[in-house]
Amino acid sequence: MHTFLLRLTLVCAAIPVAARAETPKDTVVMAKPIDDMISLDPAESFEFSGSELVDNLYDRLIGYDVKDVEKLFGELADSWSVAADGRTYTFKMRPNVKFHSGNPVTAEDAAFSYQRAVILNKTPAFILTQLGFTPQNAAQRIRALDPGTLVIETDKAFAPSFVYYALTSVVGSVVDSKLVKEHVKGDDLGNEWLKTNEAGSGPFKLRSWRPNESYTLDSNPQWYRGAPKIKRLVARHVVEPATQRLLLEKGDVDYARSLTKDQLDSISRNKDLAIDQGNKGSILYVGLNQRNPILAKPEVREALKWLVDYDAIEKNILPAGS
Repeated sequence: MHTFLLRLTLVCAAIPVAARAETPKDTVVMAKPIDDMISLDPAESFEFSGSELVDNLYDRLIGYDVKDVEKLFGELADSWSVAADGRTYTFKMRPNVKFHSGNPVTAEDAAFSYQRAVILNKTPAFILTQLGFTPQNAAQRIRALDPGTLVIETDKAFAPSFVYYALTSVVGSVVDSKLVKEHVKGDDLGNEWLKTNEAGSGPFKLRSWRPNESYTLDSNPQWYRGAPKIKRLVARHVVEPATQRLLLEKGDVDYARSLTKDQLDSISRNKDLAIDQGNKGSILYVGLNQRNPILAKPEVREALKWLVDYDAIEKNILPAGS
């Protein structure tokens, strides 16, 4: 069914609330909804919870500073440049980085990862295909010159920042090509296996995932940026904010991620708890069926957009600076 998406971009606060809990000092237990997760494959994951998890399992070529998103830094890429034609990007790989499997991270892995995402053409693939990559040209335009050099050629000149930020997305994660190829079934490029397993090099390793229940991560002591400060993270699927608050106040969890404004006001008066607030970009959208002659009119879609009370959302759901 063809639909029209009216995208409403909001800046929300992700608010974990710390508490005293009966857990080891090097373990963190978090309460949050995780029932939107359908796959751990970075070429497929596009849900909030899934993408957050995948982001901790994998590294990308480049990343950005969450406190200042204008600042890019190298992750698996040690350096990068764009040629005078504005289309050819060259990435030099960071040496001596290894996947969780122990396999070395190479430019061949990065090329395989991007080609794979384009060929599978799952939901997040558009982030790469908008740069002109297709299943037919991906191998030619995304290639490793040697184990330490990756070349990417877009179909036209884009603002380099646009290309770089596209590569910071979850679909830009680099997978262990050797490990993934060992689990290929038919022409799925390992997708079925990667739905519930991981082949990354990120700060955490997947210990377990029980859909709609919990997932557990163990730290990667060999991570190129140094071992994480916590050894284990457990995320428990808790939907109701009231239940999250109760678990938090009892000390059964260390963080609650979905508390409402009223609950946060109450939490703020509890000296044993702390609120940690930061900005998080989110996209909410309304799908409209364009086969409906009324909804197909641009004027109707514009009118629906004006019906959204943005001020009320900011004031009542999560006011800035709270």
